[in-house]
Amino acid sequence: MSKFSDFNFAGHKALVRVDFNVPLDEHLEITDDTRMTATIPTIKKILADGGSAILMSHLGRPKDGPTNKYSLEHLVNHLHELLNGDGTNNVKVFFANDCIGEQASMTSNMLKPGEVLLLENLRFYKEEEKGDKDFAEKLSKLGDVYVNDAFGTAHRAHASTAVIAQFFATDKRMFGLLMNSEVSSAEKVLHQSEKPFTAIIGGAKVSDKILIIENLLERATDIIIGGGMAYTFLKARGGKIGNSLCEDDRMQTALDILEKAKLKNVSIHLPETSIIADKFAADANTKDCPSDQIPDGWMGLDIGGKAIGIFSEVIRNSKTILWNGPMGVFEMEKFQNGTKLIALAIADATEKGAFSLVGGGDSVAAVNQFNLADKVSYVSTGGGALLEYFEGKVLPGIAAIKD
Repeated sequence: MSKFSDFNFAGHKALVRVDFNVPLDEHLEITDDTRMTATIPTIKKILADGGSAILMSHLGRPKDGPTNKYSLEHLVNHLHELLNGDGTNNVKVFFANDCIGEQASMTSNMLKPGEVLLLENLRFYKEEEKGDKDFAEKLSKLGDVYVNDAFGTAHRAHASTAVIAQFFATDKRMFGLLMNSEVSSAEKVLHQSEKPFTAIIGGAKVSDKILIIENLLERATDIIIGGGMAYTFLKARGGKIGNSLCEDDRMQTALDILEKAKLKNVSIHLPETSIIADKFAADANTKDCPSDQIPDGWMGLDIGGKAIGIFSEVIRNSKTILWNGPMGVFEMEKFQNGTKLIALAIADATEKGAFSLVGGGDSVAAVNQFNLADKVSYVSTGGGALLEYFEGKVLPGIAAIKD
């Protein structure tokens, strides 16, 4: 699908949209560099061909223009380390304190083959999020080839992701290696899934996941529902859920989903048992209890032993697996068992030949926490983008390259 691998970047200045929106601590040190490391192969291929790379990204949500806390300058040293880590390279990394204007233009003009320029935060300009055409055109003048490697922002119709592509000829705009693998992995699950296809949907709210569940009803054979959202379904069916999380205004929606699943012969699996707690705290009293018989004053914070057994069996018999959202409050050790054992079941199924795609911030955090990232087929870097893709929406950042 991508022309990237076949393209020779020798003598070209590649303008690359990356997703360097990484978390920083109070000392402005990077706490998780996953998004940066994911795009290094794309940058290295451009440099190895004899091209130069001009990188543009956003960081955080600056409200009032340039702010030190959101400056991409804090990432320069780490980017240099990532590109020169094995000691065989001596890649120079420059920084422009603006993403358009004189310094950006001058530095990009002076860039030599094998060198990298990181531009300042795109979102220091309101025009970026507005999808402003003039702003996109100014950015486009910095390079002669456009590469979008930022799947995490592909669902945004922003200047640097959706508007800029029109200023490059069709043979000079393309997906990078990361974007290409993200899109092909998502398409494999959505359009070429081997059956049985199990979707594991967790998280707090039904309202966040309605569209993805409805779209998956057309494709999956099994849908496992865990996390806080399961209790809306359980209460809608007449269960007692105590003080568990519930969206009362979504109970009819939950019943509609169960009815549609029945008509389409899709098995929806709700947790038969839960680990319940007498308060939302790490030192709460807990017990394993039927999910539809939770006493008043208690709340479900993880799936119970019986639910883990049933869910794990469904997963281990699957050929295609999509996982989006944890099974409980896995950030607290007391309530992480369900999420951990579901992750292990996915790893087992993958080892037996299933294709597994994990996406969404919490699910990705879980596989990383339990050291299982290399035991699943693909871990997506795009939370919101992946969600919207599975909701059946057209992602502007993908459409801009494909059209």
